[in-house]
Amino acid sequence: MQDVPIAVTAFGADQLDEQKVRSLENLSFSAPNVQFEDVGTAPGFANFSIRGLGINSSIPSIDPTVGVFVDGVYMGISAGILFDTFDLEGIEVLRGPQGLLFGRNVTGGAVVVRTKAPSDELRIDARLARESGPATIASASISGPLIEDTLSAKVAVFYNDDKGYFTNEFNGNNDFGASETLIMRGALKFTPTDTVEIIGRYEHGEVDGDGAVVSNFGLFPRESFRVSVDEEGLNDSGWDQASLEINIDTAFGDGVITNIAGYREYSATVISDIDSSPDFVFHADTFTGQSQFSNELRYAGTFGDFDVTAGLYYFEQDINYVERRRLFAGTLNVSGGGRQDQQTYGAFVSTDWHLTDTWTINAGFRLSHEVKDVLVANLSGDLCDPLVARTCSAYGFADKESWTDPTFKLGVQWQPTEQTQAYAFFARGFRSGGYNFRNGTTQFDPGPYDPEQQNAWEVGLKQDIGGIARVNLSLFQTDVSDLQREIIQPVLPLGTTQVIRNSADLRIRGVEAEAQLRIGEHLTLSGQLGYVDGDYQEVFFDLNADGVVDQADLDLSPPRLAPWTYGIAAAFEHEFRGGEGFSARLGYSHRDESFSNDANTGLLSMADMIDGNISVTSADARWTLSLYGRNLLNDQTEGNVSPLPFFPGSTFSSINRGRIVGLEIKFDY
Repeated sequence: MQDVPIAVTAFGADQLDEQKVRSLENLSFSAPNVQFEDVGTAPGFANFSIRGLGINSSIPSIDPTVGVFVDGVYMGISAGILFDTFDLEGIEVLRGPQGLLFGRNVTGGAVVVRTKAPSDELRIDARLARESGPATIASASISGPLIEDTLSAKVAVFYNDDKGYFTNEFNGNNDFGASETLIMRGALKFTPTDTVEIIGRYEHGEVDGDGAVVSNFGLFPRESFRVSVDEEGLNDSGWDQASLEINIDTAFGDGVITNIAGYREYSATVISDIDSSPDFVFHADTFTGQSQFSNELRYAGTFGDFDVTAGLYYFEQDINYVERRRLFAGTLNVSGGGRQDQQTYGAFVSTDWHLTDTWTINAGFRLSHEVKDVLVANLSGDLCDPLVARTCSAYGFADKESWTDPTFKLGVQWQPTEQTQAYAFFARGFRSGGYNFRNGTTQFDPGPYDPEQQNAWEVGLKQDIGGIARVNLSLFQTDVSDLQREIIQPVLPLGTTQVIRNSADLRIRGVEAEAQLRIGEHLTLSGQLGYVDGDYQEVFFDLNADGVVDQADLDLSPPRLAPWTYGIAAAFEHEFRGGEGFSARLGYSHRDESFSNDANTGLLSMADMIDGNISVTSADARWTLSLYGRNLLNDQTEGNVSPLPFFPGSTFSSINRGRIVGLEIKFDY
C-alpha cells in the first residue's frame, strides 16, 4: 500500500484479530476522518462517512457515498452491511474518491473486504469467546487441498448467541438487544493450469433478534444507556451471496485477465419503536428485499513504460421497500414504500506512465450509464403491508430516469527512493441520482433527484524511515455540487418526514496523518490524526425547514462531519525461551461530536474509546488465550439522533453498546 498514490489504511488478518473486530463498525475509530455507524432504525444498516461525506438515512433507495466491496463484489444497498463478520484475510479503508476503478457511489471512499481463500495446505481455525452482555461467539473453518496443486476447498461457520446488553425499564427486561447470528461460508479454488485460477465463494447468513435499541433524550440524559420502550420489536434478516472469480495469466503485456461475477439476495423484516418511549405513539414495521447481480471483466498489463488497466462493468438490482407506521396506539396507520429496477453499465481505462525511474503520470477515465425504473407509494393512507403481502396495493408515482456520468483522474507520483513516495492528483466523481421511498409530503415528488458531482484534489507523502518508522500524510479538498441531502423534519401526525433533494454546494478541506514507530524488537507505537472542515458554498433548498432559504441555512454544518479524529496505540510482542508467546495492545481514540441531521438539531456525542487485548500463545503456536476489552471507558455513542415532535426534547436516538469485556480461546493448525 505504500506504493499506491492514495490515502489508505490496511488491516491484515493479524491486526483484525488483535483488535477483535466483529463487524466493520468496530473499525469506526481506527482510521482518520472515518465514521462507520449503524443508523439504528434498522439493525445492520450502514451510515458510513469518510472525510465528511456520508448518508443519513435507512431508506434503501439512497445510494451510499462509501462503497463496500466483498471479494470484489459491490454491495448495492447499505442494509445488511454491519452484521458480524469473520474469516477475513484483510480490510482496506480507501479514503477519498475511488470512482475510476470502483465506479459510482464511492465519493467518500471505499471499504474493501477480503475473506480467506481456500489454502493449498490443511488449515484449521477454531474460536470460542464469551463477552459481557452476555454473548457467546463461536467460529470454525477448515481449509485445504482436495486434489493436490489443483483443487482446494474451505468451509467456515460463525455463530453468535447474544443475550442482549440493555435493560428495558418499561418491563424490566434485562436482555434487550438480544440476537442470534449464523453465517456459513464455502469456497473452492481450482487451478487447472499454472496460468488459470478459479475461485467460487458462497455465503448464507441469518440474524434473528430484537428491534432497534433506542433511547429518548427527552426522557433520559445522554451517557445513561437508559431505555424504556413498549415495543421491543424484531429483526429478521437473511442473505445469500455468491461470487465466481476467474484469473487468467496472459503473455499479452505479461498481464492478467480477471472476471468477477457476483450475486446477492437480502431480505429484512424489522419492527421498531420510533417514538423511543414507554407510550404507543409511533411504531414502524418495514420490509426490505433486494437482489443484485454484477459482472466485472478487466485486464491489467504492462507495455513498455505503460501499466494499463481496462475493463467493463455491469450491475443490476431490484429493491422492494414497504413501510407501515402505527401511530397513537394504533388509531392511525400510514404506509408507503417503493420498488426499483436498476441497471448500470460502465467502461474504464487507467494508465500509469513511467516517465523516468522516479516520475509517473497517473491518468484514467470511466463512463457510467445508469437506468432506474421506480414505483413509489407516498406515506398516506394504509395501502401497504410490510409483514404479510410485502407490497403495496397501489403506487401513486411511477417514473423512469437515466443518467450518463464521467469519472476521470489525473495525477503524478514521485518516488526518489524505495522508501519515499509523494503524489498529487485531481479526480472527478459522482454519486448516483435516485428516488425517495419514504416520501411523506405531497409538496414534493419522490424524485428524481440528480447525481452529485465531485471535484477532488489531494497531495500526499508516504515515507518509511530505516525500517523502523513510517509516516503517511495527505492534504485534500473536495468540492461537491448538487449535494444530495436527506432532510429529516419532525412533523405531526407522521412523526418524521424525509425530503431528498439536491440542496447545496459543499466544500470540504482536511488533513490526515498516520504513523508507526518500532521501538526495539518488541514494541510498536502507532497513531492517526484527522481534521476535516466543511462549509456550504451555496444553499438552494430549505435545510432547516424554517420556510426560507437564507444565511441561516448557509451557516449550518454538514451532518456526520466530526472535525477532529485521532488515536494512539501501543502493541507489545515477546516470545519466551520455551517458544510461548505473549502479546498486548492498548489503544485510545477520540472523535469530536457532530450533527446527526441537516438542521443541526440532533447531535452525535463526542467519543473517547480505549480498547485493549492481552494474549498468550502456546509454544507450538496452536493455542491462544486472549482477554480483551472494547470501549473500556463505557462511553455512549449513537448511530442516529433525530428530533421528534411528540414532547419537548423528544428524540429517536439509537445507542451503541458500552463497555465490552471478553475472553477468547483460539486454535490454529
